[in-house]
Amino acid sequence: MSNTNITVVHGVVVEDEVQFTLVELCRVCAADAEQVIALVDEGVLAPSGAEANEWRFGGAALRRARAALRLTRDLELSAAGTALVLDLLDQIEALRTQVHRLGG
Repeated sequence: MSNTNITVVHGVVVEDEVQFTLVELCRVCAADAEQVIALVDEGVLAPSGAEANEWRFGGAALRRARAALRLTRDLELSAAGTALVLDLLDQIEALRTQVHRLGG
């Protein structure tokens, strides 16, 4: 008789077409509005809308916001530091994609 381990993972698929308000994004990320506004100010997140009460964030912003907030918390980075780290990670991913496309 063999032992079988089963891991159950619960999650929610968020499509890119989904739009979050600032309040909704803060709620799902367990963040303060000031934290999210600082990320917008640094260019980490790019909402549509002119003012904070009009901002709408797409589904991809949820993943990016969570990653940014995790970096900020875990590495005790400022919003500017988080923006730099995410920019470098984006560049690394683009280079990996390019290498893969070239057959490397």
